[in-house]
Amino acid sequence: MLRRALRVSAESLFSGINCFYIIRIMEPSKQRVGKVLSHERPDRFPVDFGATAVTGIHCKVVEALRDHYGLERRPVRIVETLQMLGEVDEELKRIMHVDCEPAIGCRDFFGCDTRRLHEQRTPWGQTVLLPDTYDLTPDTDRNIWIYPRGDRSVPPSGVLPDKCYFMNAVERCGTVDDARLDPEDNLEEYGLIGDEDFACFVSAVERAAATGRAVVLSYVGTALGDVAFISGPALSRPRGIRSVSEWYMSTLLRPDYIHRLFDRQVDYAIANCERLWKAVGEKVDVIYTCGTDFGSQESQFCSEETFRELWLPHYRRLNDWIHRNTTWKIFKHSCGSMMPLLPALIDAGFDIFNPVQVNARNMDPHELKDRFGDRLVFWGGIDTQQVMPFGTPQQVADHVRRQVDIFGEGGGFVLNTVHNIQANVPVENVVALIETVNELRGL
Repeated sequence: MLRRALRVSAESLFSGINCFYIIRIMEPSKQRVGKVLSHERPDRFPVDFGATAVTGIHCKVVEALRDHYGLERRPVRIVETLQMLGEVDEELKRIMHVDCEPAIGCRDFFGCDTRRLHEQRTPWGQTVLLPDTYDLTPDTDRNIWIYPRGDRSVPPSGVLPDKCYFMNAVERCGTVDDARLDPEDNLEEYGLIGDEDFACFVSAVERAAATGRAVVLSYVGTALGDVAFISGPALSRPRGIRSVSEWYMSTLLRPDYIHRLFDRQVDYAIANCERLWKAVGEKVDVIYTCGTDFGSQESQFCSEETFRELWLPHYRRLNDWIHRNTTWKIFKHSCGSMMPLLPALIDAGFDIFNPVQVNARNMDPHELKDRFGDRLVFWGGIDTQQVMPFGTPQQVADHVRRQVDIFGEGGGFVLNTVHNIQANVPVENVVALIETVNELRGL
């Protein structure tokens, strides 16, 4: 009876006790997320579906969800082309009761303008909206090639392989000549934000803030050593260290080069963050600064000692500036087994840890919450490797309840899946996730 009473409109409630409960159940999303980011207990745990490139939903599943809920059939807009993530539109957001809103620029992973769209047919038969520089016509081997900023006069920088549901970056690099190696070569895609791109960021923040949800600003210029960008997918003719394997070897063989590169990159990042803060200020709640992965399924890509020597000083310089000069909370993404590196991430000044890959080695949810729950906000936690793709709807529901019981205790938790919901996850399981979350939140 109490739950039913909480759903009654505020106009019909006059007693003090009922008014108190209805105010709590209708706490604004921005306030709700703000409490969680401050490790306070909100009226209910917040959720994020689609606010970043690592908390989204594949376009194929977005279309299936719209069909399931009886929404109008129309092409799904691709909001992140590399992973073919679909837009979680306003109709779905209301069904899912999301609390977070994305603010992204007008250039995608391959540098293409996302404001100019046209319809394209995917290899799996779905009509989507993509930047008009994309052509999804396959070659004789059924592969689809992607070009930086749509420039077909240079080699492709990406490929959608046959029978694949997302794209891969293509390395275009020669042998590294140490005698001629210059950190500026690996900084070509960074630097100060141009006026047109800056205006896009500001407009995106304004639109996101108008929803009343917590605004998550994704700014790619702050990613230090993220291998997704090492190949220079948006560059016509990338220079420097552009091979992923060469990059990882360079962290050991060329540490001075890496330090010089990171130092310059942080200079640019601070200048850009300062300009953004002056333009949008507290309209932004969270800034997603870095998606560099440090964990594999079984271990880490580097030791804690290496992380503290090579990455931590640069992360801390940027994060300290953000904390001293803004109200933004800082979102760090890293997949994999990350328990041994979490103290270093905290020391580096990160506030939020995503995606919380609970089925990686030594990533027990209870231990994560007990050891780090007072210093890190956990953003994620719903298994996408086993439970979501291969479980039953009941197993999904049971898993969601367990994770919420653990991570939601005392605040400090934003529910999302462990990375994006992939193309072939059964829609019934996604619906079970959504409905269980809504039930637990009293909606």
